[in-house]
Amino acid sequence: MLLAIDVGNTNIVLGVFEARSLLRAWRLQTVRERTVDELGLLVDGLFAHDRLKHGDIDGIVLGSVVPPVTGAMRGMIARYFGLTPLIVDPARNSGMPILYENPSEVGADRIVNAIAAYEQFGREAGLPLIICDFGTATTLDAVSPNGEYLGGAICPGVNISADALFQRAAKLPRIDVRKPSTVIGRTTVGAMESGLFYGYVGMVEGLVQRMRSELGGQAACVATGGLAVVIAPETDVIQHVDVDLTLHGLRIVWERNR
Repeated sequence: MLLAIDVGNTNIVLGVFEARSLLRAWRLQTVRERTVDELGLLVDGLFAHDRLKHGDIDGIVLGSVVPPVTGAMRGMIARYFGLTPLIVDPARNSGMPILYENPSEVGADRIVNAIAAYEQFGREAGLPLIICDFGTATTLDAVSPNGEYLGGAICPGVNISADALFQRAAKLPRIDVRKPSTVIGRTTVGAMESGLFYGYVGMVEGLVQRMRSELGGQAACVATGGLAVVIAPETDVIQHVDVDLTLHGLRIVWERNR
């Protein structure tokens, strides 16, 4: 079995694969100050709950965009699994050509998403792809029909925007991001919900359409991340949704390197 670990700014996502099948996935809050043993105890609890054994894991792949957590995670893997993880380095071991001016600047999550999307939706179709990841930041990444990473756009995530409204406007309350019943809000909270939700949908639509134009007019769009299942039904620019895209990308990188 393979343990895939994605360390993001908001969440750490772990998934256990048997061959290509994702058996179980968990989501933890990213806390930069957690120690090796704290991480180990959390993983012990998850494994015990699902009756998995550490000894069943014979490979671990790690993708991280949070350097302070990367070291603790490597220590946890060594102490609790006795293994050395494959750490995804987009410029060195991803197996995807990166046409960024400086490939080392690209986050591991963006590349593994691109790899998984290309293998699932792009290779056979022969079309360029746009991958939308609705995470802490919203990223849109473009992949050529030949499987080359071209670049993309990075935007504030919708929760960052909601927090900014609350912090910078004295009379506006903190709200949860959700789809409102009407676009025209008749209360302050309703107006904020509309602006955040439908403004976000409009931003994604506009960026996807402009990226499609630069890619020659046609491109399939794949969505992942926490809000993918909420945003995708509200627009026709997104054709595919896979909330486990990052984990599958990590698995593919592991298979290529093994």
